[in-house]
Amino acid sequence: MRGDALVVAFAGDWKLAADVPRVAALSLEGSTGQPTSIVVDTDNLGAWDSALLVYIINLRDRCAALNIDLNLDALPPSAVRLLTLADAVPEKASDCEHCDDPNVRERVGQFCLAIFRDVTEMLAFVGECTAAMLRLCCGKARMRRQDFLNSIQDCGPHALPIVTLISFLVGLIIAFLGAVVLKRMAAEFYVSYIVGYGILREMGALMVGIIMAGRTGAAFAAEIGSMKVSEELDALRTLGISPIEFVVLPRLTALVLMMPLLTLYADLIGVGGGWFIAVATLDISHHQFFSGMIDVVGMADLVMGLVKSVVFGVVVAFSGCLRGMHCENRSDAVGAAATRAVVTSITLITITNALIDGIATLYGI
Repeated sequence: MRGDALVVAFAGDWKLAADVPRVAALSLEGSTGQPTSIVVDTDNLGAWDSALLVYIINLRDRCAALNIDLNLDALPPSAVRLLTLADAVPEKASDCEHCDDPNVRERVGQFCLAIFRDVTEMLAFVGECTAAMLRLCCGKARMRRQDFLNSIQDCGPHALPIVTLISFLVGLIIAFLGAVVLKRMAAEFYVSYIVGYGILREMGALMVGIIMAGRTGAAFAAEIGSMKVSEELDALRTLGISPIEFVVLPRLTALVLMMPLLTLYADLIGVGGGWFIAVATLDISHHQFFSGMIDVVGMADLVMGLVKSVVFGVVVAFSGCLRGMHCENRSDAVGAAATRAVVTSITLITITNALIDGIATLYGI
């Protein structure tokens, strides 16, 4: 003690690797009671690192809580500069430290608000895309032809390998399942009915939609999200160019145009896979397979599949572009936008497929 001042002397090395004392172990009660000030003495201080600074900061906080003056004039100049820098950038408190876990009602409310925001964003985006499409039909949209052709190539020819593989395997699976059941009833001939009806009306468009959701929808979200992070979309707006017309419209129109063609191709490959199984394992002739399929499957089933493909194309392109346009301005948000695009696309494809089937059943189509 120096009068009413308590002297805190630092000696030796103060490093993180060493066993340094803690502020809680420092007794502030002297023979005359609590001191009015604390003086730091660093005459015998050796090497030091951030361990010294942490101790000084904790000591300063304790002195402030007890209304005790702290004299740091003896600190090394470099330590003083580091303390000043630490004070200039205060530690960010975690949000979880200042709030309790939300109860069930709060969680339900937050979930409902999030759904409301998503629906509002979707409706606004649908309106913007519809207006851009109308301007395109009137020849007033600012869409680059080269971007449209590149999107056509990416959505069409580049997607053929994966569509071929998946469609052929789906045709094989449907034929296998039909053969297992029909053999029990000695009705192997009807496997062509199951393959034709299942592929043309349902599985062809559905498989292509899911494939394009995981392949193209995620790519759209990642591309547009990267453009937003790099502020390319803001640059377009500064130049007076609508990002919807310049970025979204080529991708939307290209995918909508390619989806029916890909679905027709998938139908052909899927029926071919079913025909291969029927001929190879069920001793059904080529004529029996195709004539039996034509007797049951009509043009209405093919048209239904094509209508679904157009709807699925709109859904996939819309979901991918929407998530990309609403991507946050962070590099890690691009991956999150791609993931959300795939989830949204597959969810909407399932819902719209059920709605179309329900309407078709209601009207006997």
